Amino acid sequence: MTKLTDLTITEAVAGLAAKKFSAVELTDAHLAAMERPDARGMNIFTLETPDIARAQAKQSDARRAAGQAGDMDGIPLAIKDLYCTKGVRTTAASRILDNFVPTYESTVTQKLFDAGAVMLGKVNMDEFAMGSGGVTSAFKPTISPWSGPNPAAAARHLVPGGSSSGSSASVAARLAMGATGTDTGGSIRQPASVTGTVGIKPTYGRCSRYGIIAFASSLDQAGPITRSVADAALMMRVMAGFDEKDSTSIDTPVPDYVAALGGSVKGMKIGIPREYRIDGINPETDALWQKGAQMLRDAGAEIIDITLPHTKYALPVYYIIAPAEASSNLARYDGVRFGLRMPGENLNDMYAATRFAGFGKEVRRRILIGTYVLSAGYYDAYYRKAQRVRRLIRNDFLDAFKQCDAILTPASPGTAFAIGEKQDDPLQMYLEDVFTVTLNLAGLPGICVPVGVAQNGLPMGLQLIGRAFDEATLFTAAAALEKAAMFNAKPAFTA
Repeated sequence: MTKLTDLTITEAVAGLAAKKFSAVELTDAHLAAMERPDARGMNIFTLETPDIARAQAKQSDARRAAGQAGDMDGIPLAIKDLYCTKGVRTTAASRILDNFVPTYESTVTQKLFDAGAVMLGKVNMDEFAMGSGGVTSAFKPTISPWSGPNPAAAARHLVPGGSSSGSSASVAARLAMGATGTDTGGSIRQPASVTGTVGIKPTYGRCSRYGIIAFASSLDQAGPITRSVADAALMMRVMAGFDEKDSTSIDTPVPDYVAALGGSVKGMKIGIPREYRIDGINPETDALWQKGAQMLRDAGAEIIDITLPHTKYALPVYYIIAPAEASSNLARYDGVRFGLRMPGENLNDMYAATRFAGFGKEVRRRILIGTYVLSAGYYDAYYRKAQRVRRLIRNDFLDAFKQCDAILTPASPGTAFAIGEKQDDPLQMYLEDVFTVTLNLAGLPGICVPVGVAQNGLPMGLQLIGRAFDEATLFTAAAALEKAAMFNAKPAFTA
């Protein structure tokens, strides 16, 4: 018999409907898995909420008995510690918010809870979502379940990607059935790639940002991480939608993403951008990319060559715009209104002491970069110019989508790296997002699907990119790719 923790969301929904088990039983199975010493040793959760989970599960069972079950009723989820949860500590993995308890709920988590989802707890991440390995958290790095049968005791700890490190690790380790993530430059898709999970970054404006602690406001977008494309479609159907509390939310209909899964890719044109064949690309990554293209070709799609000529400028543009917006957004953490406060002889001393003690090295680095590019004399030379190039990058995609329906690329340069391996070289860490940042700059949707396993035994995923607000086509193509890949590898550790 399949363990409850091994079920996908779609399978669990069917099992609950058939009364094979209850929401309480499903939740208790995941809570028991979370409580194992080897599971806790991975440092996935910043806060476990078993009492809330059991209460929500009981309410779910009562709704189902009354014939009022929602789309996600009884499904245990992990919530990235960037989403404000009413009455539950929310830290953004930063000491500066160590004791922050929101008095309001983020729109996305409220939608999930309204649909019946159960919150297992808040999961670890890179501090303020700044990172690609889960190593910048103030609560120590998240360890990938792919590190070994007992990851906490493994000789070589691997990263589960970032910034949504706890989200990807919790789903891969079977500690949660799905998780919320956020994606500013690849922070859903890159961790999905290195943990063998599915992650989708929706179109900018598709999911509300209300109640999600901001990193870079014009780039951040919420999305799910799951173990199947069908699960991602179900979560997205719940999470998406217009929100009047978010000025960047777009009032446009949300398609039935689950219905899109059964569509055919026959006749669909899939673009392969030549600019993504970067110098020094991992040969296994390139081979997987070609294999994925052949899978879609065999399913009936037409593979065509396309060009995205301004791709080479994406990383530098991103690392001008994102830190600039971060320096503005993080100015609110000053020790006066909420969060950490350190003593000082005067107001400026208190500001400096609070921010030095509260922010980690990577966050301070990005604030300094952002403040510099926004300063007098440099705004025109850097920020304004970066915004112009950003428009050119978006125009490249608009031109490409005149020829194709979706674009296939790698999601990450390679497999998971060891914790500490790139920590002393920020530029190497930034290169982890080389295939993903373009979508955030252009505001387009992208989904990562696990496709294969490298020679080192670690998973690798591919990314499909779509037109704005055309996630339905992405789900159709992603389901076809998933079916052809038949990825069934599991981490060395599973609950």
